[in-house]
Amino acid sequence: MLSRLRHPPKGKAKMDEGTLLREMLEIYSPSGQEGELAAYLTDRMGHLGFDVSRDSVGNVIGTLGDGPRELMLLGHMDTVEGWIPVRLEDGRLYGRGAVDAKGPLAAFIVAAARVGPLPGLRVRVVGAVEEEASSRGARALLERFAPDAVVIGEPSGWAHVTIAYKGSLSVTYRLRAPRCHSAACIPSVAERAVAFWNAVTDYARQHNNGEQYRFHTLDPSLRQIVTRDDGLEEEVEMRLTLRLPPGVDPATLRAQMESWADGAVLQFGPVDPPYQAEKSSPLARLFLQAIRAQGGAPSFKRKTGTSDMNVVGPVWKCPIVAYGPGDSALDHTPNEHLDLEEFHSAIRVLEDVIRGTAGLRNP
Repeated sequence: MLSRLRHPPKGKAKMDEGTLLREMLEIYSPSGQEGELAAYLTDRMGHLGFDVSRDSVGNVIGTLGDGPRELMLLGHMDTVEGWIPVRLEDGRLYGRGAVDAKGPLAAFIVAAARVGPLPGLRVRVVGAVEEEASSRGARALLERFAPDAVVIGEPSGWAHVTIAYKGSLSVTYRLRAPRCHSAACIPSVAERAVAFWNAVTDYARQHNNGEQYRFHTLDPSLRQIVTRDDGLEEEVEMRLTLRLPPGVDPATLRAQMESWADGAVLQFGPVDPPYQAEKSSPLARLFLQAIRAQGGAPSFKRKTGTSDMNVVGPVWKCPIVAYGPGDSALDHTPNEHLDLEEFHSAIRVLEDVIRGTAGLRNP
């Protein structure tokens, strides 16, 4: 069921883009708790002239124009947990989500509102939910829309464009066994979990075979390990994430890990396959031109993490890039901040890209 709010503007609404971003940062919105920010954006975007709706999973969807071609600017409202006091210091705005990814989403909103409706083009700005958890928001869009071009809102740096992301596979390992004395020769559940982890890392090392470029390496990470003991049984739970390079078959990898389980129960999360977009697409070329027009030296990036590009790219099969202001090295850190000059530069680039997309026959 959709909730809809429309504020027909009496001329274009005046907007302070720095205020928009700051107010977004002041609303704490970890994954699953985006409701307050969604309500704020629904109201704010309505006043900026968007036709705004909220869908059944909580995504905020703002539309400008009604042309036959559609450009979707797909950002996300959620952040990882951890409150960072919002403050402005030396032209840098600090706050959770400044980089990942409220800064890019705010840039989408500002740029689209500044450009306004264009003949022949529908611009749809989406603030999706739960990108940091399960990409629930992006998955809910797959069957509803079929855009002609997509920009994913993730930090690339204003003069750079991201065209590829590694995939990911999450695994939860659980093992229970009768408690035994430490002098016994039977491995504890903790030792058996460590043996499983060592098997995973050895497999990755063999797969990588000295490869230095991180985009092509299989990278396991141990996110959590917890043991419990009630005096009769002991239990261990371990959570892993594997970053998947192109060429790794997730089914083969799962089967290999099952062979090492040794009585443990493995639970696999959804697979996000690696995805690489075409860097010579008309959309990518528009970004290169727009960055050069702002005095930048554009380049392409391939990221070792994942984004909603991994979800929508294989389904929509249209020109797609990820773009947004900010240094992705600050993602999820206690020092997360965004340089406001970079924020303004990214907005100008996006304005040029939106106008350029309206002039393309096939974006």
